[in-house]
Amino acid sequence: MTEEIKPKQQTEIHSTGNGSDGHPSQAVESEGRPHLSAQAQRDAEIEEIQKRSHHQPPTIQRPPEVPPAPLRRALILVGVLLAVLVIAGGMTIFGRMTHERALAKETELETVPTVAFTYPQKEKSDEELILPGSLLAYVESPIYARTSGYLIRWYKDIGSPVKKGELLASIDTPEIDQELNQARATRQQVLAQLQLAKITADRWEKLRNTDSVSAQEADQQESGYRQAQANLAAADANVKRLEQLEGFKQVYAPFTGVLTRRLVDPGALINAGDGGVGRQLFDMARVDPLRVFTSVPQAYAPFIKVGERTFITLQEFPGQKFTASVARTANAIDTNTRTLLTEVDVPNPDNRLLPGSFGEVHFSVGSNVDKVTVPVNAMLFRSQGAQVAVIGPDSKIELRAINIGRDYGTTLEILGGIAATDRVVINPPDSLEDGQQVNVAQAKPNQQSAPASPNGQQKGSGQ
Repeated sequence: MTEEIKPKQQTEIHSTGNGSDGHPSQAVESEGRPHLSAQAQRDAEIEEIQKRSHHQPPTIQRPPEVPPAPLRRALILVGVLLAVLVIAGGMTIFGRMTHERALAKETELETVPTVAFTYPQKEKSDEELILPGSLLAYVESPIYARTSGYLIRWYKDIGSPVKKGELLASIDTPEIDQELNQARATRQQVLAQLQLAKITADRWEKLRNTDSVSAQEADQQESGYRQAQANLAAADANVKRLEQLEGFKQVYAPFTGVLTRRLVDPGALINAGDGGVGRQLFDMARVDPLRVFTSVPQAYAPFIKVGERTFITLQEFPGQKFTASVARTANAIDTNTRTLLTEVDVPNPDNRLLPGSFGEVHFSVGSNVDKVTVPVNAMLFRSQGAQVAVIGPDSKIELRAINIGRDYGTTLEILGGIAATDRVVINPPDSLEDGQQVNVAQAKPNQQSAPASPNGQQKGSGQ
């Protein structure tokens, strides 16, 4: 209908244009009736369209009514749904718990350390025990001054052999000299007072016999005499003390030996005693014989006898042996090192051996002590002493104390604590504890093989 209206409108618009004579009013009047008829026609069409829209039936239809489901069926559906939800939740929780258990087990396995091991190598028993030792002077003493003063001169330098009683140094003591003179003068005064007191006491004793004086007065004079005697004894003691200090002006050697140190020069201020600055004059040592201290392992302790002959070797004297003898032992095992402290004396008449040197003591023990060697990196150094970690049959650690014999550089000789059949941990961590569970590493092709069992078969080295 709109398409029909548009041509009419256009006709109407074109009909309203100017006439040929230029007067538009005449054109409107001549065409007034056709314009009114077209308007009426349009109104009729609009009215007809409105009537059609009022009588048109509705296009939206209601859905068909469904009868409600029975109650039993609804409950079954709800129960099935809840069961599905419970099963799904249980499976989720079970999967999570399984994952947590696996994670905990893996974490526990990672916390257990993995260690490698080796078997100790058995050594052949020998008849000689070689131990390190330090050579020390038989007697060593510092020399101090007993009087204060200034050093005038020293007569022996370091390295000089001296005899007992030989003069070592002289000290100038002007204060002591004046004190000695004063003490002697005081003694003379006391002696004069003593003589006067004696004369007076004797005179009063005679007067008392004639009853010229009282007994009290005579006793007083006798007491004065005895007091003068005591004063004289004190003056004598003071004089002797100062005379002895005067004697210390000369420093003499207390024993035969060698001067190893000289700590003063002429003009130095010397203080008496062992306190203060400048107190020590010399160090003196007796070097014939020399003492050698060494620690004998507990396994060899029963074979060390006092008076037994032995010998000493030093690196600076290759091929030479210096005869020695066991002088004394501590007669007790050190609880920290499990060793016996032993002293060996070495004669040194020509002073070839020097105090402070390092040597080796050779003992002829004549024993069959079982000895094994382990790598150095198997050692554990703790407050309990030297230890090694041994893997037990249940893969648990056993910390064992050991007795060390000789040090070969890369290996150590062990005299007790482990056997050749023990699995010793290599490079044990510092956190390793006794009874700790460990994982044993698989044996590599080049790993040290297990020792042979008594029946000739080798023991396995697996886990």
